[in-house]
Amino acid sequence: MAKGPSYRLPFRRRREGKTDYKARKALVISKLPRVVTRVSLRHMNVQIIEATLMGDRVIASAKSQELRNYDWKTPCGNLPSAYLTGLLCGVRASGKKVKEAVPDIGLTRPTKGARIFASVKGVVDAGVKVPHSTEKLPSEERLKGQHIANYAEALSSDTELYERVFSRYLKAKVPPEGIPKQFEASKEKILSPPKRQKKTKKKGKVRKVKRGIKKKRKSRRKVEKK
Repeated sequence: MAKGPSYRLPFRRRREGKTDYKARKALVISKLPRVVTRVSLRHMNVQIIEATLMGDRVIASAKSQELRNYDWKTPCGNLPSAYLTGLLCGVRASGKKVKEAVPDIGLTRPTKGARIFASVKGVVDAGVKVPHSTEKLPSEERLKGQHIANYAEALSSDTELYERVFSRYLKAKVPPEGIPKQFEASKEKILSPPKRQKKTKKKGKVRKVKRGIKKKRKSRRKVEKK
């Protein structure tokens, strides 16, 4: 007698390494928004997502490219950029009255001091309560980029290696030794409330109607009545 397969095929997105359904179920049951961080080599994206019956709804989001608007000139793939991106997303979420959320790292390995936990630290510092372990968070010096500045000073004696390692920094005309100062300036600008501009009402143009046209219209109406 024939028998079916003795194995169970996982869901497609689990096979592709995109979704951990067991963790997703636990996050949905919590009924709290999720802090979703997705990173690449050069950029990262932080979102506050709420699960609904019609699908996921993004409450607030921030991309590392947006840090250019806050005087952040260094590359957007390092650890300080992850913190500032999470801080920006947290500020926007707190403005929409999000008080608590849970971290969702997906299938990413939870490495100590990783960029994902730096973004979670940024969301927490913005005023959103997120459960986390302090052991996984990067140190304050690494969040400010002090380790990058120290490494740049160590390589300053070898100009060829220095220019090769920090080529993107030099191309943007930003010395890597000044990252901590730039970090503090960008952080202060993100946390500062935006200035509201007063809207001025534009005066509309007054249409001038020629008297001759009015007389013609009146004469036509009189003819029609007759």
